[in-house]
Amino acid sequence: MSPIDSLTGTRFNLALTHSWAIATDVQSGRVAGKSEYPVVFVVLKDALGRSGLGEASPSSQYGETWETVLQFLRQIDASRLSFDDLSASRAYLESLPHPSMPARCAVDIALLDGAARAAGQPLHRFLGLEYPAAGALSSFTIGLDTPDRMEAKAREAARYPILKMKLGAPTDDANLAAVRRAAPGKLIRVDANAAWKTREEALERILALADDGNIEFVEQPMPPDAPEADALWLKERSPLPLVGDESYQDARDAEHCARCFHGVNVKLVKTGGVTAAKEALEAARMRGLKTMLGCMIESSVLISAAAHLASLTDWLDLDGNVLITNDPFEGVRNLDGRITFDGVPERFGLQTSGRAGSLGLSLGGI
Repeated sequence: MSPIDSLTGTRFNLALTHSWAIATDVQSGRVAGKSEYPVVFVVLKDALGRSGLGEASPSSQYGETWETVLQFLRQIDASRLSFDDLSASRAYLESLPHPSMPARCAVDIALLDGAARAAGQPLHRFLGLEYPAAGALSSFTIGLDTPDRMEAKAREAARYPILKMKLGAPTDDANLAAVRRAAPGKLIRVDANAAWKTREEALERILALADDGNIEFVEQPMPPDAPEADALWLKERSPLPLVGDESYQDARDAEHCARCFHGVNVKLVKTGGVTAAKEALEAARMRGLKTMLGCMIESSVLISAAAHLASLTDWLDLDGNVLITNDPFEGVRNLDGRITFDGVPERFGLQTSGRAGSLGLSLGGI
């Protein structure tokens, strides 16, 4: 067994095509969007010349920043990790204090990438999964903004058959009307990001959304710490399916979410990587929940890693890499909403590679 002898991590600012905001960015009625999103790329190498690539996309929603990611990475004794013993490597990562889920995610992905590359397999096959032969359909997200800008974003997204729309602002009604002017009959998924504080407010909003006729589901209508009795009350009365996101951190939340929601949104950076995300998807499906794979603002590294789990999902929301302008890697392709590995530059592991002049696999140290 060859231990890892080099662990490097580098911050990189992903540049957003449009200002990005969700409900938690609404301050006193004003939307405070972001134009850049810092991520951290991680590379593992061993003495045999094998390497693996991972990515952390920290979110302030969960109290994480690029600094907390790097702090966690500095704790790691790389020699305790190996592409040859993934179970022991994960047990070691889980034993470290002050855990950072995005950082753990990046290392887990890099370990799996290296192991799958060494085995000469794409990651999904290495995990015992298949990939949908025709690809898998993903939604495209319209972030919170002024109504006129949301309308313009929806027009730009004409090639995507499914939209995901962020709500949670005082202008929600006007925003939906604006998006509908651009996409009158298109299927829309709604994400409230826990913005509706009471069950009565949430139900009122959901009833209004149901009148639209083409809303597929509502994601995280209330805060994750809302009383379970309120979540049950809302689920019983909602005319639209409800999907837990902030309420579903990992597989341990499956029982609770099976009572409170119709489906769950799994994200690699929330659970701590591909391994835990796979467990979270399987636990949810065992309990009759619909499953979705979601993302933060991410490069093709994280999006490709998540896409390898597509066969375990009912819905995909893997659009983070098409919301940016400076992706330093290429991997899984988004063809008008269809997520496919056809024509990707790499056959094995994550099936990603660095673009010309990108960070490649020689990232700077931490």
